[in-house]
Amino acid sequence: MSTPRALRRLPLNVAATVTVVVCLFPVYWMVTTAFKPSRDIQSENPQLLPQSWTLDHFRRAIDADGFALFWRNSVLVTLGAVALALLVALGASFAVARMRWRGRRQFMLMVFVAQMAPWESLIIPVYIISRDTGMLDRLPTLTLVYFMMTLPFTIVVLRGFIATIPAELEESAQVDGCTRAGAFRHIAFPLLAPGLMATSLFGYITAWNEFAYANFLIIKEQDHRTLPVWLSSFHNTFGTDWGATMAASTLFALPALAIFLLLQRHVTSGFAAGAVKG
Repeated sequence: MSTPRALRRLPLNVAATVTVVVCLFPVYWMVTTAFKPSRDIQSENPQLLPQSWTLDHFRRAIDADGFALFWRNSVLVTLGAVALALLVALGASFAVARMRWRGRRQFMLMVFVAQMAPWESLIIPVYIISRDTGMLDRLPTLTLVYFMMTLPFTIVVLRGFIATIPAELEESAQVDGCTRAGAFRHIAFPLLAPGLMATSLFGYITAWNEFAYANFLIIKEQDHRTLPVWLSSFHNTFGTDWGATMAASTLFALPALAIFLLLQRHVTSGFAAGAVKG
């Protein structure tokens, strides 16, 4: 019985393996190129593994103008957008999942529409509004834009997590003397850890990687730009410094990888089982 089952699963396993290889190979090539000497990068016969290793590209990337400043800008904008999205979405998702009020379905429909809308199509309206209100070339403008980009998804996900937690847990706490807000804070909120982690990770990756708005809304104040824009600084009149570009891209990807490795255990944990155990 086990052999036919293994044969039936073989195409799925092969497809999964091919998908993983196709997705990971560009990342592997980026990292290995960052460690290759320039002569090997420009070689007519590229090698999967570097023949020799060098850190010169990383030194050039770190010593590039604006590295530390743009890194700080990206951290401030990303953390600010994620914190705002979690704060607003937590209240909105609780109201949708736990309360019954007129227009609740219409509100969620608008949230889904906002989630499906391509944000690239809004660059020109956002630019015009920012220009007319004097908000161009400011980091708070980027923070608000990224907050709006991540808010719909955060509301949808947190609503699903809150709806999964039995309302009877909060009602029992209210019978024991807790207020509605107190019951949510002490009972439901601790069980939302997987949802908070998942939405934080999504918001972080979205804000950290965004390039278009950072490039169009920060025009004159070059010191207010973020790391994705900084990556384009390795192109000059003589061409692209591929070694430094790959090293800078590796450094740029490291925080996202570290955050994912830190949060993935919480994201994949069984929040429904945790609610029952509580």
